Amino acid sequence: MISPVTILYGALAEDAPPDEQDVLIEVEAVEAALKRLGYAVATLSVSLNLDLARARLQEQRPAFVFNLVESLDGRGRFCPVGAALVEETKLPYTGASSSALFMSSSKLLAKRLLRLCGIETPDWRADAIASESAAGDRWIIKSVWEHASIGIDDQSVVDTRYVTEMLAARRKRLGGEWFAERFVEGREFNIALIENTNGLQVLPPAEIKFEDFPSHKPRIVGYAAKWQPDSFEGVHTPRTFNFGEHDYSLLERLGEIARRCWSLFECRGYARVDFRVDEAGRPWVLEVNANPCLAPDAGFAAAGSQAGFSYDEVIERIVNHVSHP
Repeated sequence: MISPVTILYGALAEDAPPDEQDVLIEVEAVEAALKRLGYAVATLSVSLNLDLARARLQEQRPAFVFNLVESLDGRGRFCPVGAALVEETKLPYTGASSSALFMSSSKLLAKRLLRLCGIETPDWRADAIASESAAGDRWIIKSVWEHASIGIDDQSVVDTRYVTEMLAARRKRLGGEWFAERFVEGREFNIALIENTNGLQVLPPAEIKFEDFPSHKPRIVGYAAKWQPDSFEGVHTPRTFNFGEHDYSLLERLGEIARRCWSLFECRGYARVDFRVDEAGRPWVLEVNANPCLAPDAGFAAAGSQAGFSYDEVIERIVNHVSHP
């Protein structure tokens, strides 16, 4: 008998921006992979009408749910609601729990947990910058809840003197909650992790290169780098998995820290940890992504490919570690 599966994702507005529409690429790719693996697949888009979503899940009665909910009503703070809904229905599902998604989706909560557990993350401020910050210090303005580099561009990196002004400007223009994080000048790495039969596996590390960036241009992976492929940032921020021997000890350290993050946030199935490494070679955790993007052209699938996994094998490993009520 073919096992039925429901792919759960957030419903989109007709004018949804590229960062939100990307979930449709994920749904299509995951659906195709699951069918090749022998599953009967249904899809279910979820809005804030959770009673309707619960009723439709109960009608479909899947063997498990593949959770791809990244936001609801275009708001990232509702990312955990998809997992919470499935938990309420007592169905098995892929990926992180609602509590893990809540802890990791709030960048401020995540940073507090990291700091409390001795994992280094850059300093942050939600309002005015503290008096000990010297003029010339640079900070990057980020959304507390939104991911996918929403609102991040060259103007997001500012001197201490302009942080309060930029926080107010972002709140006025884009709404929501914003904070300032001390900017770490240096290299950017992503460490993907996946569970398999032998336990947790650290996939090959990836570095985002900043090629031919002018000296005045901040070396960041902003919105344009992720969602505007023809822009300067989109063209000049390639991903690489090629490293020399001089990087091996650093990469091993990044993997060890990523494992600690996995345990701290109680991740499950798969996850990704984003780092900056300063000019002294010191790693700083920027974010823990408990349910990272699974689009075929995204970083997680690329890391899986580097490890020798096909896309279908990545999806199969995630399915093999569904949670059970």
